[in-house]
Amino acid sequence: MLLSVSGLSKSFGDNLLFENIGFDIEPDDIVGLIGGNGCGKTTLFRIISGEELPDTGGVVRKSGITVGVLNQHACQGSQRTAYHEALSVFDELIKLEDELSDVTLRLETDQSNELIEYHHSLREKFESMGGLTYRSKTRSALSGLGFSEEEQLLTVPQLSGGQRSKIELCKLLLSAPDVILLDEPTNHLDIDAIEWLDGYIRACKKAVIIISHDRFFLDRVANRIFEMDNHKLYCCDGNYTKYQRVREERKLTVQRNYDNTMREVSRIEKIIEQQRRWNREKNIKTAESKQKQIDRLLDGLEIPDAEREGMSLSFSAAVRSGDTVLSAENLSKTFDGRNLYNNVSLQVRRGDRIFIIGPNGCGKTTLLRQFLDKTETEYGVGVSVGYFDQHQRDLDLNKTVFQQLRDDYPTMGDTALRSALALFLFKGEEVFEKIENLSGGERARVALCRLMLKHNNLLLLDEPTNHLDLESREVLEEALDGFDGTLVCVSHDRYLINRLASSIVYFENGTVKKLDGNYDKYLEVREAVDAPKQEKKVSENKNEYLRKKEEAARLRKLKTAFSKCEQEIGETEAKLDEVNVLLLSEEVISDYKRVAELSAEADELNRKLEELMTEWERLGAELEDAE
Repeated sequence: MLLSVSGLSKSFGDNLLFENIGFDIEPDDIVGLIGGNGCGKTTLFRIISGEELPDTGGVVRKSGITVGVLNQHACQGSQRTAYHEALSVFDELIKLEDELSDVTLRLETDQSNELIEYHHSLREKFESMGGLTYRSKTRSALSGLGFSEEEQLLTVPQLSGGQRSKIELCKLLLSAPDVILLDEPTNHLDIDAIEWLDGYIRACKKAVIIISHDRFFLDRVANRIFEMDNHKLYCCDGNYTKYQRVREERKLTVQRNYDNTMREVSRIEKIIEQQRRWNREKNIKTAESKQKQIDRLLDGLEIPDAEREGMSLSFSAAVRSGDTVLSAENLSKTFDGRNLYNNVSLQVRRGDRIFIIGPNGCGKTTLLRQFLDKTETEYGVGVSVGYFDQHQRDLDLNKTVFQQLRDDYPTMGDTALRSALALFLFKGEEVFEKIENLSGGERARVALCRLMLKHNNLLLLDEPTNHLDLESREVLEEALDGFDGTLVCVSHDRYLINRLASSIVYFENGTVKKLDGNYDKYLEVREAVDAPKQEKKVSENKNEYLRKKEEAARLRKLKTAFSKCEQEIGETEAKLDEVNVLLLSEEVISDYKRVAELSAEADELNRKLEELMTEWERLGAELEDAE
């Protein structure tokens, strides 16, 4: 165990972030830390790294371990080149290398045994610390994060904010602490750089905790998921997709157990009320006994969490477009003397879902904006275009949220506008907040609200998920999946691409290509191009076939048993309800013998229900593993 967190709580004034949370981190853990914006994920990082103190609880580290966290003040004050700034994590090794060079020069004139032995010890230390590979590792890491050889020679002041953040990420990875804390590491990375980071994290043999909204990334790298929700921390082994299933099953189990328990409590309370009404000594004792039974049922009962309020939206086209939506022929663009792309042609048909991907700076956004230019692009019959700008430059920062929508839609009533904003979590006085004071995620929600109200049949979207949390991304994904129009989208959200794309337009070595299919198909094509000599496996052998056949049979058996168990649960619950109704009926309540018989039957049904619920949970777990 590298570190242990126990009893951790943190509040800011009346705002409780989390309470009494705890977990252990082992050397091979790659943890995806998820949760809504503002739930305390970054605060937890600051507590783990020692930058902030908790209100209660603590963090215990194994002796001698180091914890590294992504620096928010990227390369502050540095005048070095990108390469030398990244290389600065090896300052101790560089000093050792300089000393080794000095001793090597001295050996030309001094061959004493003492100096030779000292040179030998320095050489061993230098090599054991990675002295033979640290420069190549640095160049490789910078290249993997998207720095060309020319960009590695640029000074820090010449770099963009995103490039400086990449330098800090590079330095953190190269320093290789025992526990690496990454807060949204994919934010400034293109798809190629994210894939490089995927591989680096899986191969680095370090414990890593990652705050991320990138679901595809979490599926690829995480072997544990921690979710902060309703001031609690839920932990699960596996990747994000597995956690989604476990979370839904947990909520269903908690809710079902709570409902069953409260139904039983209600039944017993009615018996207590009746016993107290009779008010005899025996009845009073029975009431007291039943009250103790209620206390036992309620002791430790987990109450279902209130669902966190989320964004709600849907896209619909007011008018159906013609079959041909957009035609672009031989588009080219040069920027600052650099040719971005030449002779790009694209035909977009109604219902297409086209995603544009490629390295940062290759011209993806430029191409999307060129599609907006009616002098260079031909639109089909009845096409109306809606555009989402990832930087929300078309929002007026001096306006309030409500003013922005009222000016955009002057014919809509105030009530309708406020109802629309409420779907995007702007309620009460929040609608009068100035746009300049909003976070990136809040501005994105304003832009999506405007877009939803336009009812366009062609959506051109530039990185629509960039500033959204996981829950909002999933809501947007559902809305786009249900959209009855045509979609052209620039995105590096591989989860979104995989689910929605009908085809992909990708930039590669200065050319623009198109293929039908989603992101998995794109990976297949790229792997085939990257390794043309690699032969594909022709077919599974007989043993593999038989194994899969047996697994399929076992899966069918489990599904049948699971469905049968659910049916029995429903039948038992219905029977228990019937017995409870009889127990409270006028003709039975005065018949002590009949009450005793029905009570015994209710107890037996409750016991059976408890056994069925245990079996249901066991079968569900086995089914999840089998699938």
